[in-house]
Amino acid sequence: MIDREATVNGVRLHYVEQGQGPLILFLHGFPEFWYAWRAQLEEFGRDHLAVAPDQRGFNTSEKPPELDAYRTSVLVEDVRALAATLNGGAPFVLVGHDWGGAIAWSVAAKYPELVRKLIIINAPHPAVFSRELTHNSAQQRASQYMLFFRSPAAESTLAADNFAILRRMFDGVRRGGRFSDQDEQNYLRAWGQPGALTGGLNYYRAARVGPPVAGSEPVARSFGDGEMLVRSPTLVIWGERDEALLTGNLDGLDRFVPNLTIKRVPQGTHWVVHEEPELVNRLIREFLRTP
Repeated sequence: MIDREATVNGVRLHYVEQGQGPLILFLHGFPEFWYAWRAQLEEFGRDHLAVAPDQRGFNTSEKPPELDAYRTSVLVEDVRALAATLNGGAPFVLVGHDWGGAIAWSVAAKYPELVRKLIIINAPHPAVFSRELTHNSAQQRASQYMLFFRSPAAESTLAADNFAILRRMFDGVRRGGRFSDQDEQNYLRAWGQPGALTGGLNYYRAARVGPPVAGSEPVARSFGDGEMLVRSPTLVIWGERDEALLTGNLDGLDRFVPNLTIKRVPQGTHWVVHEEPELVNRLIREFLRTP
């Protein structure tokens, strides 16, 4: 794996690449960084140019101070510009998890000619998630953490006791033997980069995403027919034991994604990429082989 940097869309991004061939780009979420995709870089680097960036605000990538620099429209342009730098603007395969998946949905909707195939892992389509936040009380309860992530106290609380809250997110993965002491040290270094917590939390703040708050204007927006339509062939892999993003986010997804394949992982959680890397790789491999 090779560390590189590129300045795209006015921001310096660190990324890791492996292999040669057609581009497959992996986008991480919060609170992760490129390292979340190490098993995928190794697998798909055998016959692709497999690339995993630290998205803006994370790890060693640049961390603009302005909140508007983390709007989804800006993050989409980061991806488009990075892909163009890597492959000259040719179509590519896009993979995203969590916030990386949210951005990937938007990239595919805006630039259908660029996304040859789309793979989403436990990341709701924006229109479906908006519906769930508005009407599904269970998803509203599960999303309360987003309001905390948007609060001024989030950084100090998450950093307390050597990032104890963030470390606990991976307890289940550790119990399954998929998260070593060395992995934890790598994450601690990434979280400890100056400004990295704020950079990651600014994704939530800029999007103002979260459940309804009494006495404030609604956060979720409605989407009209045809808006956020994703025409690229799309694979959605979903760990069904995700406690933050519930399986209701799969209901009606085909309205926005006509060419859709869903693979449910009954024992998987939000961290299915870590828990079942071989399964995730196999499902992606099978999907890439389909016409």
